Amino acid sequence: MAKPRGYCAGVDRAVQTVEKALEQYGAPVYVRKQIVHNTHVVKTLEERGAIFVEETEQVPEGAIVVFSAHGVSPAVHQEAARRSLKTIDATCPLVTKVHNEAKRFASQDYDILLIGHEGHEEVEGTAGEAPDHIQLVDGLQAVDTVQVKDPERLVWLSQTTLSVDETTETVSRLKARFPNLIDPPSDDICYATQNRQVAVKEIAAQAELVIVVGSENSSNSKRLVEVARDHGADAAYLVDDASLIKDEWLDGVTTVGVTSGASVPEELVAGVLARLARHGFEDVEEVESVHESVRFALPHELRKDLRVTAV
Repeated sequence: MAKPRGYCAGVDRAVQTVEKALEQYGAPVYVRKQIVHNTHVVKTLEERGAIFVEETEQVPEGAIVVFSAHGVSPAVHQEAARRSLKTIDATCPLVTKVHNEAKRFASQDYDILLIGHEGHEEVEGTAGEAPDHIQLVDGLQAVDTVQVKDPERLVWLSQTTLSVDETTETVSRLKARFPNLIDPPSDDICYATQNRQVAVKEIAAQAELVIVVGSENSSNSKRLVEVARDHGADAAYLVDDASLIKDEWLDGVTTVGVTSGASVPEELVAGVLARLARHGFEDVEEVESVHESVRFALPHELRKDLRVTAV
């Protein structure tokens, strides 16, 4: 069992935001996009009265809407204001940091190379902060097609949930083309993504099979599967829950590694352990590679209303 695994501080904050909003204001509370990329979390919140929508225009005028942990562009904030929505911004503070970097470099007329996956909500939100200055670099193959105005005023930023190794390789190739490419002032890939990748590298070297608990649309979970395969595991699979584990995966296997993405509740990991125990894998060893103690406060809009109620 890899440790750390599961909820990071940003996910914990985002899920709590929706839960507290439902308690504070009552149902329904609208959420733009999935609050975090996990189908079980979304289903649980829906059962409590959260309504998930794709776009802000689907929220009734004057209603409450929560923005997901992945962040939104200024255009989304403007649309919410136009519709007189009460907004609660659950954007992860580490994503907000990248947004602020994008705005700052754009204001200084830098070209910004944003390393990330096309179509991911976080990338769309960050790119929306400075669309005239940001160019997406989606993987190594995209490096050769990058065109910039001034290679002397060029900086790279990244999506927070990428593979550390793959991003490092992409940056190296970019710097081979643009030697004066500037690094961001601090690492954009979030501490939790990095820590979970370090942990899975350690267990992958000791396991024939690695099971990663996480949803298919979770970028950081998919990266854990890739990292496990690249660092010693004969096989690695992504499963939403224990019901998706296939018996044939376990045939001939003596050691299984288990971890979970940053948006996965621990109860789903417990279900996987129970499933493995029924197949004879009863001895569980937790391998802690990094200790985590990061916590984020709830969004200020929600904290203010909670304080008023408490009084």
